Amino acid sequence: MAHLELRNVVQRYATPDGFHTVVDGISLTISPGAIGCLLGPSGCGKTTLLRCIAGFEEIAAGEIRLAGETVSSPSAHLAPEKRRIGMVFQDYALFPHLTVAANVAFGLGHLPRGERAPRVEEMLRLVGLTGQGAKYPHELSGGQQQRVALARALAPRPRLVLLDEPFSNLDTELRERLSLEVRDILKQSGTTAILVTHDQHEAFAMADEVGVMHGGRLQQWDPPYNLYHRPANRFVADFVGQGAFIPGRVVSPTEVTVELGRLESAVPLECGAANPAGQSCATCPKAESGCHVDVLLRPDDVVHDDLSPITAAVEHKAFRGAQILYTLRLDSGARVLALVPSHHNHALGEKIGIRLDVDHVVTFQAPATAAISPTTAASAAP
Repeated sequence: MAHLELRNVVQRYATPDGFHTVVDGISLTISPGAIGCLLGPSGCGKTTLLRCIAGFEEIAAGEIRLAGETVSSPSAHLAPEKRRIGMVFQDYALFPHLTVAANVAFGLGHLPRGERAPRVEEMLRLVGLTGQGAKYPHELSGGQQQRVALARALAPRPRLVLLDEPFSNLDTELRERLSLEVRDILKQSGTTAILVTHDQHEAFAMADEVGVMHGGRLQQWDPPYNLYHRPANRFVADFVGQGAFIPGRVVSPTEVTVELGRLESAVPLECGAANPAGQSCATCPKAESGCHVDVLLRPDDVVHDDLSPITAAVEHKAFRGAQILYTLRLDSGARVLALVPSHHNHALGEKIGIRLDVDHVVTFQAPATAAISPTTAASAAP
């Protein structure tokens, strides 16, 4: 049974010209104790959807159900304070004049006085802040303050915890470490949660399932592995991970040839817009050989191999410690990315041997212009 269920949720705002739809027919489910994530660029609607779940905004259509109870629909709206939802904000939102213990106890007014202090101590122990209850927020680091905010959200035993960009104010190293710690805390407490972020590393580190949003719509709701290796559409493939598209030609329902060789897929390939007869086709099983596609190659699909007869020129390199991310130019001018152990330190312009090692063949319709371009995430920034 789903703990949280959204059915065709729509949210729109009135404008001088009519209405602007921010959330457009989103449906998803989250199981009890699972962590979900809404991932997407700024303006995609993810924070608005989170506010709808919290009850801060009413919805124009659809239904939101929490633990079997309808909390939002066009005809019913349960007040935020009655939903038993905990919130963790980007800026922590701690009371500066209250101690850590008092901040955690803020939502425990419904408990008998004798039960509040033990619950506070339990929460501080859970988030690794035992003995810090007498301090004030300004005496703690940013990571510790965010743990206090999480302890305060968990203290009343909410049915759901919502985390809105909770780590964006922290430095990169702390953000990565804290995201793993918060996941462990949520799992230990058995709390169902939803994270909103634009950072895919946070999403992949924390969430059991991730929903990629764009233009107010849910493009794909899946475990991180599937988002990376089996993207549902070109936007997801471009937004998640790194990679580049290179032209390919279908030779059978499960085979495609590219400049670097022939690839075999375990599932039928999505075909291009034009086959040799000039006809459009939706999927390769119904298409003739020769359909044109764009093939997604991730950096881990392109293997450095000094013995390979196929070579590519180093156009850019980004040092990443144990690995170097190379942007390589093929003979055709197409570009691919390759993650190579950093002891293989090649110079710009140098030609290196490469081969393909692709477990998941991902293809999409080739644009009419047959343009070749690295994905947005593959821009060669370190």
